[in-house]
Amino acid sequence: MSAPPKTVLTSGLQEEAAIREAVRTVDPLTLGEGRVIAGAQHAPGLTRLLEDPAVSGPIYDLPRPITEANVAIWIAECARQQAAGEGVLILSLDPQGEVAGYSKFSVWPDRSSAEIAGATRADLQGRGQGGPGAARSFGWMFEVLGVRLIGLTAALDNVRSAKVIEAAGFVSMGEREVMRPDGTVRRSLYWEMTREAWELRHRL
Repeated sequence: MSAPPKTVLTSGLQEEAAIREAVRTVDPLTLGEGRVIAGAQHAPGLTRLLEDPAVSGPIYDLPRPITEANVAIWIAECARQQAAGEGVLILSLDPQGEVAGYSKFSVWPDRSSAEIAGATRADLQGRGQGGPGAARSFGWMFEVLGVRLIGLTAALDNVRSAKVIEAAGFVSMGEREVMRPDGTVRRSLYWEMTREAWELRHRL
């Protein structure tokens, strides 16, 4: 299950309310063309995406076993989180309307913090789009959601994600334990980035 960043920030009531409202009213097209907020109708397509171990294997917070019923429950839970201003599940669709990837944003408005987890369909991986796509998502979290801190985790052997995260300028903070939905614990690599550091990096 997603956990807030190690670094603890405190939001004022006005900042917290603004973040919650930004999450509730997300326009997925601000992330790029072909993005939609996950709905019940996407459960079959999202299940097909996540059934591939090359897609879901490295990700700790997915519902398991990956079945259409569990994915439908997860989509409904993400909708509940969005209504509370605490998360949103966005899908990317290919030209045929198939689910080609997902981004799950978890948000802690009272701490002005967020996390992202996601994956792309196996046949679309390795095309050099991971870095630019991740950078767009990170910038979107700071600029549109309005958070001041992003924490990220990756499996200890997830070299691809580690390279993308470090190339974006996130600061390594060692390892942390994360809890899977089944209650088991996984050791993960861990990074953080502040909005101030992101803006400085992208002004230079």
